Amino acid sequence: MSFFKKTLASFGIGSATVDSVLHQEFLYPGQKATITIHVYGGKTSQTIDNIDLKLCCRYIDEEPRNNHDRQDGSKRRVAKTYELQSWSLPYAFTLQPGEERDFEVELDVPWNTPLTIGDSRVWLETGLDIALAADPKDKDMLTVRPDPILDGIFTRLEESGLRIRQVECEAAKGFAMPFVQEFEFVPTTGPYHGRWRELEVIAYRSADELKLWFEVDRNRQGMTGMLSSLIGLGQLQRELVLTSDITAAQAGQRVIDFLEDTT
Repeated sequence: MSFFKKTLASFGIGSATVDSVLHQEFLYPGQKATITIHVYGGKTSQTIDNIDLKLCCRYIDEEPRNNHDRQDGSKRRVAKTYELQSWSLPYAFTLQPGEERDFEVELDVPWNTPLTIGDSRVWLETGLDIALAADPKDKDMLTVRPDPILDGIFTRLEESGLRIRQVECEAAKGFAMPFVQEFEFVPTTGPYHGRWRELEVIAYRSADELKLWFEVDRNRQGMTGMLSSLIGLGQLQRELVLTSDITAAQAGQRVIDFLEDTT
């Protein structure tokens, strides 16, 4: 191998590359994702110390402003990355010039992986760890759909004239992950049009049950605080728990009945 080629490879020119392919069109929380990692050799022989595969998402947190001129305790919203799931190759290997290697990986998609609606983002990040070289990376945005129970609830809300206006992952305490996903609905037709300004919903899923929190704004002045922060303070009154053996249609109707009874 010439010194010139070896030097170029160390800067990522003519180096190995990586590409990950998801076998499913969509991801569903609580299920498995099957992924093939393709590694392609470059123009030189290289030792791959490791392959890292990460399932990541974005959420919004609040931090104090780092401004010495402001002492009012104001905060700024910042986007943070959370690693939902990961996999690493347990051994190193040498990749010859032009050689191709494939690795089959199964990842458990955690419950409460954000649904990719609105500003919510979920992606797959793959990296090769190559000594003395620029590490090749691959990043693929993914689509995450709701499980059948939550899909049944959203369908029933939509049938009642409620439309999703905004979805965000907001920082929250007291959960397995450092955030919860908030769904903001507005009534455009149906029985809640003119009665409510908006409906905010948080859904938190486990293998055994689905917990739902609701906040209704009636006065057209906007919510006074984020639903996620109210959960952390224990100030939410409208909480509904559904067992995982319920059907999608039953779940949707239970939510409508609950909202009618509590609002």
